[in-house]
Amino acid sequence: MKIGLQIPNFTWPDGAPGIRHTLAEIAAAADDAGFASIWVMDHFFQIGSRDRSMGLGPAEDEMLESYTTLGYLAGLTKKARLGTMVTGVVYRHPGILVKTVTTLDVLSGGRAYLGIGAAWNEREAKGLGIPFPPIAERFERLEETLQIAKQMWSGDRGPYNGKYYQLVETINSPQALSRPHPPILIGGGGEKKTLRLVAQYADACNLFARAGIDVVRGKLDVLKKHCDTLGRDYAEIEKTVLDTVYLAPGQMSVADTIEHCRVLAGLGIQQAIFNMPNVHEITPLETFGREIIPAVMAL
Repeated sequence: MKIGLQIPNFTWPDGAPGIRHTLAEIAAAADDAGFASIWVMDHFFQIGSRDRSMGLGPAEDEMLESYTTLGYLAGLTKKARLGTMVTGVVYRHPGILVKTVTTLDVLSGGRAYLGIGAAWNEREAKGLGIPFPPIAERFERLEETLQIAKQMWSGDRGPYNGKYYQLVETINSPQALSRPHPPILIGGGGEKKTLRLVAQYADACNLFARAGIDVVRGKLDVLKKHCDTLGRDYAEIEKTVLDTVYLAPGQMSVADTIEHCRVLAGLGIQQAIFNMPNVHEITPLETFGREIIPAVMAL
């Protein structure tokens, strides 16, 4: 089992002038500790939670643009894969999104994920003037975007003609270093649409562990049924979850975290991606590297 790190919050004690230094420390520590991946949210406003135990905050809190941040992280790390958890499909034109992720893959030496979903944050979309169509249309746009990504990464330079997107030449040079392409991770647990798209197009899924073990188990069962229907090998899909670990007195212990990973591994989860409210203290990352990651690698 692998461990990933999500960094969803940039509101740290030194304020905006200190963000780049703190982020550099976090990235270096996570890479050295053996985290398999590092993720940032693809949001423009903080997502509104006032529950600081989740490491989040109100919309006005600091939020960095995701792909600029991932480019910065690519230059600071050597091993960890990099991605968004996850890009809202309506935020970028598909051709530009694929080009952006390809660039990240090339400059990181083949370490990019394409993390993507149907988008949900209407407040930030309307706030910044981004068209935000109804959910049914967003899912149709998501499927077309996945098709465009597959086409551009296949080397096919021909046109793409969809209901929403028309591309005359899908040139993508240089091509990604990852083979056959950067892994596509679709976030979300919608049983009729999201998990069907995972089965049809994705290399990885991401589910919310906070929903509960029984819910995660049920979502994986639904994914397997979609795979069976579509003739997809369920084993080909990397199963990941997103969760919060707060290593601190009175919160979670090392033993708690290892046991939680053991339960997740028993469900078939292959990568647990954790955010940490106190990640800027660096010590939690070092604890993961010293005690938790070695313990869960065999799970």
